[in-house]
Amino acid sequence: MTEKVQQRSIWFYSAVVVAAAALMYLPFLGGLHLFDWDEINFAEISREMLLTGEYARVYIDFQPFWEKPPFFFWLQATAMQLLGVGEYAARLPNALTGIVTLLLLLHIGHRLGGLRLGILWAAVYGCSVLPFLYFKSGIIDPVFNLFIFLGLYYFIRGYWRSTGGDYLSERKSDWYLFAVAGLFIGFAMLTKGQVAFLLAVLTLGVYWVYKRARLYIRIPHFIWFTAFAGLVTLAWFGWETSRNGPFFVSEFVRYQWRLFSTPDAGHKGFPGFHPVVLLVGCFPASIFAIRAFSGRFNRADEPAYRIDFRRWMIFLFWTVVVLFSIVQSKIVHYSSLAYFPLTYLAAESIDRAWGEKKPAGLWVRAGLWAVGGVYMLITLLLPWLGKSVASWQHLVKDPFAKGNLEATVVWTGAEMIAGIVLLVVLALATRLLAAARWRAGMSVLLGGMLVFLWLCLGMFIGKIETYSQRAAIEFFEGIADEDAYATTFGYKSYAHLFYAAKQKGLNPAAYQKDWLIEGAIDRPVYIATKIHKAEELANRPGFMRLYEKNGFVFFRRDP
Repeated sequence: MTEKVQQRSIWFYSAVVVAAAALMYLPFLGGLHLFDWDEINFAEISREMLLTGEYARVYIDFQPFWEKPPFFFWLQATAMQLLGVGEYAARLPNALTGIVTLLLLLHIGHRLGGLRLGILWAAVYGCSVLPFLYFKSGIIDPVFNLFIFLGLYYFIRGYWRSTGGDYLSERKSDWYLFAVAGLFIGFAMLTKGQVAFLLAVLTLGVYWVYKRARLYIRIPHFIWFTAFAGLVTLAWFGWETSRNGPFFVSEFVRYQWRLFSTPDAGHKGFPGFHPVVLLVGCFPASIFAIRAFSGRFNRADEPAYRIDFRRWMIFLFWTVVVLFSIVQSKIVHYSSLAYFPLTYLAAESIDRAWGEKKPAGLWVRAGLWAVGGVYMLITLLLPWLGKSVASWQHLVKDPFAKGNLEATVVWTGAEMIAGIVLLVVLALATRLLAAARWRAGMSVLLGGMLVFLWLCLGMFIGKIETYSQRAAIEFFEGIADEDAYATTFGYKSYAHLFYAAKQKGLNPAAYQKDWLIEGAIDRPVYIATKIHKAEELANRPGFMRLYEKNGFVFFRRDP
């Protein structure tokens, strides 16, 4: 294929990827309430930015919030300014990030190994379970991870350029590439904090160990990279400190240490939590990636940069997994940066087998059935469990969970279609892959995964939300127009702020939950609690029990 034909092809596939990603991520973003905590927390911060006109500092409940820097909230607030405050605007930045991510993976993969590798990388990333769902969410990590990955990608290119090799026909200078790398890491820090620089430096350190502790870049290059990273983040952190003192920075550091050293808010998991999450959550990419982790995957006839980039991706993957396995707080999205190296290794493995016309091995097909079987089992069992909930609900001992199960959710049995679709997809795809028909097999597998994921979104997520939180959300929505306070008792939530549309300028004492529960209030207070905490409020004078629904109990307290 001539260079001119390749250029026409890459731009054609760029248009295809953008169109496909837009169809994957943009529709129905606002069809479901935001989930507590993170989605509602971040959306509320952005809503308060609009209400206060204060974009330089982060607030929650109109009080300083030191857990996150502001960049992601600027994106959400911009979307809310254009589209109105709501679920769609809160999730739009990640949907757009998804489109940009898949387009970049196409071009980076094309640059590294050809058009097919680029298409495969974009496709396996976009059609794996958690990456797909995260781009339809309102959490910070998709934007944060993209910045870190781009920072490392440009750093790697700078390193290659500085060695004097003609890797990738590089036209940019090493100083330019290290500066761009630093800028991206800086924006990552401005999105979620200094853990971005830590992740980058740890990955560079692992490569340094691989090089037997020999400096592989010049010290001025690293200082240059760090200076540009600091330039971005200090533009805000430094300004915040000069304007308001060290409060934010000191509290932010304390919060990060608490996440590292203790299971924050009960998020404690077992030591292998993240490997399991990545194996199951990045299905089907995770199954294909396993082969590329072996050093025997390298071939003598490969370009040196191809082997080196694979090495960098393996180091990045293990840096993320090991670091967040050490961190005591175990949350699914903490290891989401690993989606980039994992899907790249998967794309390389598929591309290699495709090019060599080798059939998928037994262990690949077994892995697809084993992990895919988990999804099939869940999507086939849930409708049956939902329809027969009355027959087994008594086995649930937790009163709140038992109350959740009383929600009115209609299970028709048609929801099993998702599991049946996945069964057919796996049967056909593994048969094609066993015959080395990689184009047809991957088209069936990845296209079928998209259908499966869309069916799950339409048939399951709304029902899960109904069981878990909808009663409380609808309660707060119902009082949004009243001149009243809203709060929760006995559990943490941000729903009462966002969905009851709390306004600024109320009595300063209203920021204290104790005052709302026990103080001399100046307007009504609506309180949501869980059923096992309800008696603590019912026994207090002045509390009127309104109703109970799906494990939640709602009270009103008048002045």
